[in-house]
Amino acid sequence: MPATCSVPSPGLPSLFDADTADAPDAAREQRALVALSMVPGVGPGRVRALLARFGSAAVAMEAPLAALAEVPGIGPQTARAVRAFDAHAAVEAQLDQAARVGARLVASWDDRFPRLLRQIYDPPSFLWMRGTLTDADDRAIAIVGTRRATDYGKRLAAEFAAELVRHGFTIVSGLAYGIDAAAHRAALDAGGRTLAVLGSGVDRIYPARHTRLARAITEQGALLSEYALGAKPDAVNFPRRNRIISGLTRGTLVVEAFETGGALITARLALEQNREVFALPSPAHSPAGRGANQLIQQGHAKLVLTVGDILDELGLAAPPPPS
Repeated sequence: MPATCSVPSPGLPSLFDADTADAPDAAREQRALVALSMVPGVGPGRVRALLARFGSAAVAMEAPLAALAEVPGIGPQTARAVRAFDAHAAVEAQLDQAARVGARLVASWDDRFPRLLRQIYDPPSFLWMRGTLTDADDRAIAIVGTRRATDYGKRLAAEFAAELVRHGFTIVSGLAYGIDAAAHRAALDAGGRTLAVLGSGVDRIYPARHTRLARAITEQGALLSEYALGAKPDAVNFPRRNRIISGLTRGTLVVEAFETGGALITARLALEQNREVFALPSPAHSPAGRGANQLIQQGHAKLVLTVGDILDELGLAAPPPPS
């Protein structure tokens, strides 16, 4: 899959996007960050804990066993795993795979890291990316909903995605069946940008049936993940990645959701991030829409009928037409 990212800093492998004054130090730190994230038992939360304690992934990787074990959430077993990990081999394997699939790593301190995502209470330490991120992506809306969407729901998701694109928004979703796919496709068809946040490595497209859609997204947006290249789409990854979907955006639009499911998790996370939540009403007797209707009924989501309702709530106007 072709990469459309800008050329990395001189001397850095094709893995990195590093806009820093000291490229060698940036390369060392990013390599250490990749290695740390791949240590068995060290997920995104523990990476953040180690960075908070040591201030640097490179320092954490070389810290004494006792100091590592004292970090909250680490303990002796994980500390031993950090010290025993073959960081060089792990990073080289990631470099090789990144070159094969055209992936980049964007660390949280890089200028290219999404500004809105940096503001949430638990931002990822880095993102893997296939495609591009631009300043225009600050004006983003998430469109989420059930995988088992009705034709009505998919049509509404597509209509709102296309209209939001015409108002200058990037559409963010999770590449799943149903509402996610309808929103991504409509954004692409409207000539807009769309970002897909994965619960797997950006080289492990899930569902596999969306491989062609994923390729198109890299050409008009990006695939993003906090999980290592090669990471499987484990069920536990998806609720956690939802905070990134909501965190990338000004607001989240729920289009059809059952009473339980990922869309409601994303809505809750958006509220916790102090972001707006919108919902489209569904027919009263539609099981696929009960979750969205309940969000409205309970006051957790603002009922919207048009894109204009979203613009009004966000206090945003449509961008001026091109001269």
